[in-house]
Amino acid sequence: MSKQSRRNFLKKTGLGMMALPSFHELAAAISPVVYLTTGFKISEVTDRSAIFWTRLCRQEAPVPIRHKRREEVFRHPIGFDENQPVEEMDGAVAGAAGFVRVTLLGDGIQTFRSDWHAAIADDDYTVRITIDNLESNTSYHIEVEARASMNGTSNYAKGSFRTAPDPQTAAAVCLVACTCQYFWSYDDEERGFRVYDSMRQLRPDFYAHTGDYVYYDKPGPLATTREKARHKWHAMNSRPSIRDFCREVPIYMLKDDHDLLKNDVDPTAQPYGELSYTDGLKVWQEQVQLRDKPYRTYRWGKDLQIWLIESREYRSNNDMPDGPGKTIWGGEQIAWFKETIGASNATFKLLISPTPIVGPDRDTKKDNHANRNFQTEGTWLRQYLSTIDRLFIVSGDRHWQYVSEDPGTGLMEFGSGPVSDFHAQGWKPDDIRPEHRFLRVKGGFLQVRVYRKDGNPYIQFDHCDVDGKIVNTYSQYAHS
Repeated sequence: MSKQSRRNFLKKTGLGMMALPSFHELAAAISPVVYLTTGFKISEVTDRSAIFWTRLCRQEAPVPIRHKRREEVFRHPIGFDENQPVEEMDGAVAGAAGFVRVTLLGDGIQTFRSDWHAAIADDDYTVRITIDNLESNTSYHIEVEARASMNGTSNYAKGSFRTAPDPQTAAAVCLVACTCQYFWSYDDEERGFRVYDSMRQLRPDFYAHTGDYVYYDKPGPLATTREKARHKWHAMNSRPSIRDFCREVPIYMLKDDHDLLKNDVDPTAQPYGELSYTDGLKVWQEQVQLRDKPYRTYRWGKDLQIWLIESREYRSNNDMPDGPGKTIWGGEQIAWFKETIGASNATFKLLISPTPIVGPDRDTKKDNHANRNFQTEGTWLRQYLSTIDRLFIVSGDRHWQYVSEDPGTGLMEFGSGPVSDFHAQGWKPDDIRPEHRFLRVKGGFLQVRVYRKDGNPYIQFDHCDVDGKIVNTYSQYAHS
């Protein structure tokens, strides 16, 4: 065909008037959409910084929950096929490669925009972005942008958080704490766990999850491989109540045995199926982003400092004979704690621990400071902590709510309770010991408020049920 004939043909068909799509437009058109199905978290918030975490997903919604549950504690699934492909399991959310960036707005003005960060298979398609140089005691809106390729179509999610007050500012602070959440113990068919919606209504400044965020060694599936362990996190994080909560409330997370490997685990533990202790640490570090050590401390204004304790990475074997060398905290963490607690001038101090220090606990248990197996370190630790003015313990791990006062030292411990009533068990409601100031074998959470009244700093502990109703209150004040 001659040039003139081609020009006439294009003119007659109208194609000569059309602009051909660019390479970038073509790339965007064929690029798949990625989703933020497993949500995002703002974690490790200080007065000047935060860490953003998310995971890119291939599907917009998790695989629906198909299995019915047993009418018993924990609500194990009925007829669950542990050998089915993971991508077909209830709650499964497949990951996707791509890119993520975040933008922060303070007072409607862009104050931070990250570079693009890649989500890759080796890290379970998770992304961590450190955010620095923030203003203290300031609210920020966050916009998350995700795409499959640099020229692909963007998907967005939004949230908000507030930085901590600086150590010189006497500011009111509200925190919530909870523990122990097994996927199949959910108490809301659509939302997942009612407790998260109840906590969100309080508009807390931050949330401390004190361990056992997932349960590797409970069925549906049993996490005997790294793939199944990751699935546990995907299914949990995609629950609507958790996703909505984490859009608005910063989180600090501690690990315990069930979200590391298996019951009563220590660094010498044998693998759980094909999942090794090292695998468990790898998955934890993908799903929970920290700046450095697993033990850390954060200041929230003039009147509150928190210490987040690690109870699995430095401990001795549970079956080792008790004595001065047997430890849960380990020498490195003990030295750090003594140094940082000694340097603190915060009015109130909260030690947040994955396991009890005061108890009481069941005689059959053997992995915490309230047990005979760690009596030597437990006795020393309770005595030492009791010498620190206005220090309180917030404990996880136990499947009931309680307030205990150690009869020998006066040290006080507050057990938050599990996320649902379906998960509450392990203690008889009428078994009230001398240590108990409050006991309730039900699910719920702990709210802690620090505030000033007539110039005096107060701290108040409220145990709440899963719907947010206060069932017990304890408060104390310090003269300013």
